[in-house]
Amino acid sequence: MRASVPERVEEGGSDALRDPQRSKSRPLVVDVDEVMVPGSAFPADIASWMTSRFRAVSTAIATAFGLAARIADTSGFDPSRARFDHDAVTFLLQVLGEGRPVYLCSETHPEPFVSAVAQHLGVFTAWAATPGGRSPASQSEDLPPALLQGFDYIGSEAVALPGFASRVARTGRSAAAAPAPAGVHSWLKLLRVHQYAKNALVLVPLLTAHKFAFGSAATSLFALIAFSLCASAAYILNDILDIKADRAHPAKRNRPIASGAVPATQAAGAMALVLVAAFAIALCISVGFAGVLLGYFALTTSYSLWLKRIAIVDVVVLATLYTVRVIGGAVAISVPMSEWLLAFSLFIFMSLALVKRHIELASQPDGAVLAARGYRIEDKSMVAILAAASGFNAVVIFTLYISSDTVRALYSHPQLLWVCCPILMYWIGRVMLFAQRELIDDDPVMFALRDRASWVALGAIGVIMLAAI
Repeated sequence: MRASVPERVEEGGSDALRDPQRSKSRPLVVDVDEVMVPGSAFPADIASWMTSRFRAVSTAIATAFGLAARIADTSGFDPSRARFDHDAVTFLLQVLGEGRPVYLCSETHPEPFVSAVAQHLGVFTAWAATPGGRSPASQSEDLPPALLQGFDYIGSEAVALPGFASRVARTGRSAAAAPAPAGVHSWLKLLRVHQYAKNALVLVPLLTAHKFAFGSAATSLFALIAFSLCASAAYILNDILDIKADRAHPAKRNRPIASGAVPATQAAGAMALVLVAAFAIALCISVGFAGVLLGYFALTTSYSLWLKRIAIVDVVVLATLYTVRVIGGAVAISVPMSEWLLAFSLFIFMSLALVKRHIELASQPDGAVLAARGYRIEDKSMVAILAAASGFNAVVIFTLYISSDTVRALYSHPQLLWVCCPILMYWIGRVMLFAQRELIDDDPVMFALRDRASWVALGAIGVIMLAAI
């Protein structure tokens, strides 16, 4: 490999040394990998690539249909998502303080990547990368004039330097410590095992259709496992793509990938593994169920890449994702999806998604904009109103269901189901009140799973429905 010296040099920021050729000091050339924590660029690289591909497809579709879509170009490396070696940056600042020009270069990374790093750190006189992936020449006539009198190089041992260049080691730099193996707790947190309870919605059609046979119950259980594994893959993907917003969030910055507890490369491998396992189980159930699971993963991926940044669209998608679990449960055991159950699910989960956004807005300081979302603090009251309206609309749909011909075919005493209505009204009102008082930390569904009153309400509804059969 030849010397990693740029064929074209871009001048650095305004705080860099302006006239390196007039400096009597020997220039220092630094490889970009020397200023970055190993592996820290991976999340940003994959996030940038996937987001740019998705938006390119979206733009093509919008153009084909004549839509006036304004989709921002987010391609390229985002240095704010990477981690940098603090000691290396401090050392380079010391070198600049001595009056020596400092150049950033790379043989392995593209020019936009190197440029983004240089502009983000703001400590380099100039920077460059190998255009088009070709190895730069090491002949003296191809070097920038500022380096022809000799330079020092810090970087890979595999790089061959010209005779007037010297390879130096930065003194005081500690070797990069191997990351400690992620513990079981970190992996469980990454997979969001505590969120698996949400996938119990797959069992709802089993209960509402009164299909209590062992075969149907076993199939529903396997469907629940498939959805849980698929959801874990979606959560990991979201964490990889959303590192910047997570690190800016007071609670989400402790997530395994954002905090560095689990390396992004290992997280991506785990994502692929659980996704393959999920679809293997789904295909064993039925092709139709696998199709529903594929639709769920496609929608949640779209949410992670784009849709979560559009106000109101994000909560509609969240409500749909919850409802798709119910649809998947019906397809798994081959029962028709009740239109009443579909409507009730959409409204109740829309309410809970809006409550979640209300909680996030309430945790922000005045005048702030919710990171990676399309909401502002002043939207909080409207979000609360929409949440209450959606929740009580779900109760109205339940009352209409009780009065329908459908319920008489399933229940011997359908009039008992009216008792469920005040319980639902109490629970929805209680969640809204607690959210307003900021007594719910983040997710209202997880709050309900830890809340004794919610369990009592759910148990009472279950007993009433069994008594009505």
